[in-house]
Amino acid sequence: MNITEVMSELVLQIGIILFAVRLGGKLVKLAGIPSVLGELLAGIVIGPYALGGIALPGFPQGLFPLGAGTLAVSPELYGFATVASIILLFASGLETDLGLFLRYSVAGGLIGIGGVVFSFALGDLVGVAIMHVPFMDPRCLFLGILSTATSVGITARILSDQKKMGCAEGVTILAAAVFDDVLGIIMLAVVLGIVAIITDGQGSLSLGGILAIAGKAFGIWLGFTALGLILSKRIAAFLKLFKNTFEFSILALGLALLLAGVFEKQGLAMIIGAYIAGLSLSKTDIAALIQERIHGIYEFFVPLFFAVMGMMVNVREIISPPVLIFGAVYTLVAILAKVAGCGIPALALGFNGRGALRIGMGMVPRGEVALIIAGIGLASGILDNQLFGVIILMTLITTLVAPPLLSASLKIPGFGTRKPVKADDSATMVWDFHTDEIADLVINTLLLNLESEGFYVQMMNIGEGLSQARKDAISLSITKAERSITIVTAKVDMPFVKTAMYEVILALSNAIQKLKDSADPKAMQKELFDEDGRTSQDMLSYIQADCVVPVLKGNTKAELITELVGVLADQGKLQDEAEVLKDVLAREKTMSTGMQHGIALPHAKSDGVKELCVVVGIKQEGIDFESLDGEKTKLFILVVSPRKLSGPHLQFLAAVGALLKDDFLREQVIKADSREAVVTLLHKIQ
Repeated sequence: MNITEVMSELVLQIGIILFAVRLGGKLVKLAGIPSVLGELLAGIVIGPYALGGIALPGFPQGLFPLGAGTLAVSPELYGFATVASIILLFASGLETDLGLFLRYSVAGGLIGIGGVVFSFALGDLVGVAIMHVPFMDPRCLFLGILSTATSVGITARILSDQKKMGCAEGVTILAAAVFDDVLGIIMLAVVLGIVAIITDGQGSLSLGGILAIAGKAFGIWLGFTALGLILSKRIAAFLKLFKNTFEFSILALGLALLLAGVFEKQGLAMIIGAYIAGLSLSKTDIAALIQERIHGIYEFFVPLFFAVMGMMVNVREIISPPVLIFGAVYTLVAILAKVAGCGIPALALGFNGRGALRIGMGMVPRGEVALIIAGIGLASGILDNQLFGVIILMTLITTLVAPPLLSASLKIPGFGTRKPVKADDSATMVWDFHTDEIADLVINTLLLNLESEGFYVQMMNIGEGLSQARKDAISLSITKAERSITIVTAKVDMPFVKTAMYEVILALSNAIQKLKDSADPKAMQKELFDEDGRTSQDMLSYIQADCVVPVLKGNTKAELITELVGVLADQGKLQDEAEVLKDVLAREKTMSTGMQHGIALPHAKSDGVKELCVVVGIKQEGIDFESLDGEKTKLFILVVSPRKLSGPHLQFLAAVGALLKDDFLREQVIKADSREAVVTLLHKIQ
């Protein structure tokens, strides 16, 4: 196969994988299962051992032919998966909370060590018992190391959902998980060193030889980690020289790739170097921004990695009785090892039985790192397809059972510690601005001002209005609700926050006053109707016959608006009729929507509606609607759109205004004697 054919096959495979993982992730999310499992299952389904191996026209060996040697996929596709594993561990390093790590270093360290020791020993012994091989057999060593990994992302999501991130158990779980990752990566380095000597045929190892390998692995890891943390600010300063945030974020990822390559050359896994690169930058003020800027790359590569791991699963072998029995025993031991290994030290560190159980359950789920290590073992030939299947089963089951088990333990009444836990030193301020528009204006100005102060601002969750701003040791958590802004920070930084907010409000007050002095909204309103404006059938299709009132009964502005809103409510268009009416009347109070030539366009954005709704009303004798030309208003088109969702609210108003600029058409609509006639006329593009 020439290079062109290889590349065409590769890009075709990647395209198929991207669609498969998105579909798989969405399907499992509907069942409340983490999307990573859907991506893994999607890989199994489309892989060479399943649908991907079926012969098709032009593809005699299938879309995903079985690879040569120990790999089930092509080396090119596995190369993409390797890069993805580096990106994943780099992002994990960036997310590591070193402050938490240091603050709870004693409790988290002892609990993490307990979990790692129990998991490694029992995982290895399961291999010894079932395969009847020595403890130092490379396969058993990998089973031990794979049992140590904890997927803190799953646990953190559960803790966040139940508002337990700040409780003693939640903080300890997260700190212990950090130690778990660090210790697991160190042990991986040690195991890889031991395996390298054993597989090279140098025979059994003495205790001194094992300690030498451990010392070398630990020394390299610790040396690079210490160097990275010591030079972290200088590294960040160097990256900032490139000014453009996308440029220095990509270069930070490049640093992870460089370090990954160096570690691989030293006989350690690439993911260890990538993790250290992320860890080194985790306490800098650009860490959150790097995460945001590489998010697109992460979303492209990482699901692809999980799919490739799924493709390496031989479905026939994984469902065979020996693998299922081995997997069940290994999984049960993996769960008990974490519960006991983390729970027992917790009992000695001030937690009661409830707290120890919660911590143990929180450490149960395995995930991304376990799959990466398993992939390393399979690619190196240490693990065969059956053992790889056992590991996949363990990862799937622990990830599935951990959320309900942890949720149940968190719902057990009572505190998890023997003594009350002191509150943290954070402070919270809330500002209520009465209207959503003002709150939006304030938050946008505040974030811009923080950026000008040298802060790095990241939108953590646009839908929930959550932002994070960081500069050196200052960290602000900023939440914009419907009409309010909440800022959480350390007590010592709250004076800065109050000063920043005062300056924002003062500046906006001056700007609004200047706007009032320099602009004339009524004069601008007269220029809104333009017969050359853009209209389209799609835009006018919002006008429907069941929302047309040929003869309105109201005789005042308030009565007519109430009547029109009532029509939308009767047709089931509204979620909250009172909310919509309040918002439309509030908009009308700001400035009348009575235009010229007998037309009014009352409108508002409201939380009481899910989609853009339009109702048309006619009152041939007309009423006083405070129109621009002083004439009575006869034709009313009320428009309501959801406040938060995007939609053609202003486009519709402009389109209707352009349409009704035509005198003849306007008169025909006002004189129409049926709903259908009104709709026909308004759907007619001149």
